[in-house]
Amino acid sequence: MMTRKSKTTAPKSLKANTSLGKKERDALLRKKKRKEKKAILLGMEAKRWYALIALSAFFSILLFPSILVRPQAYKLGDIADRDVKADRRFLVENTDLTEKNREDAMKAALYVYDYDPTAANIASRIKDAFELGRDYLTAYVDFSYAPETDGEPSKKASDEPSKKASDETMETVDSFKSGFFEILAIPYNDRLIDTLIQYDFPKDVENFLLSLVSQVFKIGVVGDRGTLMSQSGKGIILHDIADGKEKQVGDLSQFYDVKSAEEFVKERGEVEGSNIRPLQLKETALEMALLLIKPNLTFNKRETAVKKEEAQKSVKPFYFMVKKGEMLVREGERITSDHLLKISGQNRLLKQNDFLGRFPAMAVFITLFMAVMYLVGLLTRASEGSAASSKDLYFFLATLLTIFLVVIAFDLVSGEIARGFHYFGPRVLLFAIPVASGAMLISIFQGIRVAASFSLVASVLACLIVDGRVGFFVYFFTGSLVAASGVTQCRERGVFIRTGLKVGLCNMIMALCLEALYGSFFTLETGLACCSAFMGGILVGIVATGILPLVEMTFGYTTDIKLLELASLDQPLLRELMVQAPGTYHHSVIVSNLVEASAQAIHANPLLSKVAAYYHDIGKIKKPLYFIENQRTSENKHEKLAPSMSSLILTSHVKDGVELARKFKLGKEIIEIIRQHHGTSLISFFYEKAKNQAEKKGEKNIQVEEEDFRYPGPKPQTKEAGLVMLADQIQAASKTLVDPTTARIQGMVQKMMNKAFSDGQLDECELTLKDLHEIAKSFNQTLSGIFHHRIAYPEPIVKNASGRVEEPAGNGTEKSDVSKKGKNGDTDQLSKTDSAIRRAEDKAENGESLKRLGLR
Repeated sequence: MMTRKSKTTAPKSLKANTSLGKKERDALLRKKKRKEKKAILLGMEAKRWYALIALSAFFSILLFPSILVRPQAYKLGDIADRDVKADRRFLVENTDLTEKNREDAMKAALYVYDYDPTAANIASRIKDAFELGRDYLTAYVDFSYAPETDGEPSKKASDEPSKKASDETMETVDSFKSGFFEILAIPYNDRLIDTLIQYDFPKDVENFLLSLVSQVFKIGVVGDRGTLMSQSGKGIILHDIADGKEKQVGDLSQFYDVKSAEEFVKERGEVEGSNIRPLQLKETALEMALLLIKPNLTFNKRETAVKKEEAQKSVKPFYFMVKKGEMLVREGERITSDHLLKISGQNRLLKQNDFLGRFPAMAVFITLFMAVMYLVGLLTRASEGSAASSKDLYFFLATLLTIFLVVIAFDLVSGEIARGFHYFGPRVLLFAIPVASGAMLISIFQGIRVAASFSLVASVLACLIVDGRVGFFVYFFTGSLVAASGVTQCRERGVFIRTGLKVGLCNMIMALCLEALYGSFFTLETGLACCSAFMGGILVGIVATGILPLVEMTFGYTTDIKLLELASLDQPLLRELMVQAPGTYHHSVIVSNLVEASAQAIHANPLLSKVAAYYHDIGKIKKPLYFIENQRTSENKHEKLAPSMSSLILTSHVKDGVELARKFKLGKEIIEIIRQHHGTSLISFFYEKAKNQAEKKGEKNIQVEEEDFRYPGPKPQTKEAGLVMLADQIQAASKTLVDPTTARIQGMVQKMMNKAFSDGQLDECELTLKDLHEIAKSFNQTLSGIFHHRIAYPEPIVKNASGRVEEPAGNGTEKSDVSKKGKNGDTDQLSKTDSAIRRAEDKAENGESLKRLGLR
């Protein structure tokens, strides 16, 4: 049973363990994802982007501050409690004048009259009516006419019509007569129709009617002449309903009204109807012509209203210009309608344009502009590490913000000053803005490339503040580039003033050009602009000189000026080093000579290398007697210590040196070189000593760890740090040379460089094989000069009383030493055979070292 139970429970236990392992893996995975997300959101790179975006938004707020401040609302009759000025140029609509203009436009709109040239097809209706009459006569009536006598027709048989059909009724006659008058659209008249029937609807009458009405209707007949003549001053629009065309008519007196048209018909009818006989027929024709006269020129009220509405809409609102800085209302004044109109116009413009349009657009514009420059690496030094790049970016942004605030202050102050003096404008004082001082500081701390990028960004922002004038962009950008290039090799503070003078001269030329472009060259304002521009250049140098120490302390930068101050041997730390550890002090001076000569050959910073070499071993001040160069007696304190303890004491001088450097504020660059000047190199003497002691004691189980005898590092990260490390090791090794000939020095240099190279101490710095070759050449030259040979001056010959020659005191040597010395007792003067053998050995060893380094 127990066996079964164990068999059945084992899989459950295994399943539980498997399930637990999966949960742990999921928890670890979630934890890892949270860390990655946190690193993305709160990492160094994210903080840089936050700084860029925040500063861009802040710039936009400063450009449009009205989005944060609610303007005070005034009512008609209120008393202004402060001066209100126009923040920018804007237009204000004059509603009263706009309405007046619209009313005038409506009044000036032309009336529309519909013109019917056919008068409702009057010609065709006359023809149709007479044709109908003739057809009626042909169908129902038979007239027999006798020859005319005295103009009167005579009937053959009877005056009564004869019927063709006996069943014709009077109803047919009435229908015909009604149809005739309906076609002509005139009142029913038996007398007229009977006369026409009597005379067979003669063609002469038809032509007479057509001629008269066509003449009248061609000109036009209006129903209400009074309304028409009210537009005589401006005319009317004549709309031809036949073809839809419109034309403007100015002479309205040409049109007939019904009365004048009838008079024209009567007058013209007497002339044209002279051939119509008998008189009764002529009178009938004239009466019909008068009945046919009706208005064919009618007023179109709807189209006229449309024209008036179009004219009203075509009138644009009337605006008047309010210029930037114009006083809208002064403190203590009563608010009038004009004041209220301007103030409300400005408030409305600021609220709508700034918050909804201009502020977001400007924020996106500045953010995108700076983001692109950051992405392509124009805002920081490309060779710096992550922390250094962040510091550089923050300094860049802080300087940009400072310059931005200075430009805003100058813009406001220049407007106020110019308002009190009427012989120059605010543009004159804008030439004195020290935008170039920011580029000067950036060039000193980050180099000319980043300074050029700063000049571009600062000039764009300054141009936006001063109303976006392109001329000022070129002015600021050119001055900034001149300032940045003038301080690339700045080793004394007088360089700032000299560069400021150069900027001032450049500014004067640019100011003259801008004044000439603005069209005011031969004026007092041009002279004032030149003076302002020159003073702006001087101000650039003064501002940079004053801010430089503050930047050094705030951001931990080390300039060449600071390095020159630290290079003074009267510095308290160096004086203490000279007193407490004179051997180390002498060693540091020689190392500084080595690195200064080599740094220029490999395009490193010679001044930084030299000063760092002065201070690289300042940590030995705390325990100077534990370092052999400071031991004045034959007693060695390490003889009584374990090798591991000796190793700890030696490595501690790096940590002590970093602490002292921070205490005396030597700068981050020097502190890093102190920390890196030994890299992770091995203290081989005590390491071998520890191994030998372990072997002698027979402690085979105890292994001596090599890591315990290495410096903590890090390895050199820059050319200067690598150079100081090589010089430190080679200078110390040069002290072990018994016979420091040129060949031996070269062999020693190559041996030590090969050792550092093969140990990987130079893997993380920027030194190349070509640089190592140049360093070796420089070290050989410098060390050969230090260990130069001198001629042994002979001692004077002294004769005793007996005339025998006595040897000078101290010139006697042991026999064993005679073989190793020259004739003058100098160990440097060896025999030719020994010297030749040693030179051959040194040459072979030197060649082998070069081959291992890859230099041969």
